[in-house]
Amino acid sequence: MKVVNRTLLTMAAVALLSACSVFDDDDDDVDLPPAPQVTKARVVHASPDAPKVDVLAGGTTAVNDLDYANATPYFNASVGNVSATVQGVTPGGNVTVIGPANLTLNADRNYTLIATGNVANITLDVIDASTAAVPSGSTQVTVFHGAPNAPGVDVYVTAPTADLASAAALGNFSFRQKLGPVTVNNGDYRIRVTPTGNRSTVVFDSGTISLSGGDLLLVALQNILATEIDNTVSPINLLLSDGVNPSSIIRDANTPAALRVVHNSPDAPAVDVVVNDNFAAPLVNALAYPNFTPYATVPPDSYNVKVAADADNSIVAINADLDLAANSVSTVAAVGPLASIEPLVQSDRIRRIATEAQVRLTHGSPTAGNVDIYVTPMGTDINTVTANFSNVPFKADTGYVSLATGRYDITITATGSKTAAIGPLTVTLENGGIYSAIARDAAGGGLPLGVILLDDFAP
Repeated sequence: MKVVNRTLLTMAAVALLSACSVFDDDDDDVDLPPAPQVTKARVVHASPDAPKVDVLAGGTTAVNDLDYANATPYFNASVGNVSATVQGVTPGGNVTVIGPANLTLNADRNYTLIATGNVANITLDVIDASTAAVPSGSTQVTVFHGAPNAPGVDVYVTAPTADLASAAALGNFSFRQKLGPVTVNNGDYRIRVTPTGNRSTVVFDSGTISLSGGDLLLVALQNILATEIDNTVSPINLLLSDGVNPSSIIRDANTPAALRVVHNSPDAPAVDVVVNDNFAAPLVNALAYPNFTPYATVPPDSYNVKVAADADNSIVAINADLDLAANSVSTVAAVGPLASIEPLVQSDRIRRIATEAQVRLTHGSPTAGNVDIYVTPMGTDINTVTANFSNVPFKADTGYVSLATGRYDITITATGSKTAAIGPLTVTLENGGIYSAIARDAAGGGLPLGVILLDDFAP
């Protein structure tokens, strides 16, 4: 993400003209143009299914590639009537998703522009705030409801150990409304959110956080982990922006990690996955090749993971330590032949984007050697094109690739060859889809090669 500050360039040019006049031996008075009036603005991306966005002011790009759940710092903006446009960055090029919106910006204000709602109903909300300094020893807080899936809520900002039953709410608000600004003394606090009028049901609990001064904006965002994997998880996260530093995310204190397990060792028997030596209750039981599990959520922590034969848990094929952070989403695959079996850990993407399909292909075949991967429009002769990914080694992947909706052929060859080892596999990709596949050996090892289809590829 890049912020382009053109107002500063204008002011520098004015200063240069002023300096030049000092060395002018002409006694005539020179009328310098007045310094341009400026104000401050920042942009928040709060649209949960929107791609990265560019923001244009008067046709000039002010912000590049701003991703979901991020905010820019404040930047200088021109005063007056401004035509603002938000463009989604898509595989086929930029597409206008908001605007042009006509905004009136006054001097010496702090403006926050928030892209809010799903792409189908996306809108631009504006918060106009004072630039007055926050008193020493205090923090000023403004809260905005930017989660389209969350109902009206009450917000409590209390001491960490305060009993919610007797606490006073900061206020209540619904989607696209704000609370504050409210000024509080610096110190430790706890933010809790409940459905309006129901303080016994806490849907978000920050745990203890420290407020140490400044003017803070909190934006309630849709929690993708809750919508895609586990609806018992808090439906919101809080984006924190102070207008100066990079924005950050405050998550519910009980946010878990998510993982799934893939059996991709072609000659290994069915296996159990055992966490922290709890053989009596394995995390995964009797997983056979080439199957995989759904995502499971676990508390964030460091774990010892053993992959053992289901028929005899004393036979441990993999013994590895795994660190799982809150909100992380991972695929853990057992790969390679049994004699050299090992874990392959991948960080997964679960946020669906309404304007594109997201595809990740992984080389998981120990027999294949390095490969070339072609992803081409259906019917394309690969002899007429170069590989999209060349010389891909075992255990490597393509990363997530953004593609437009349509029908494609996926072909995998030995590096430098045009003879298909896998495919062409004809697939239909749709906007909003997430598609993953792992190349594999035949059962027992060797040819013919195949694929394990995951996510929206899975039947």
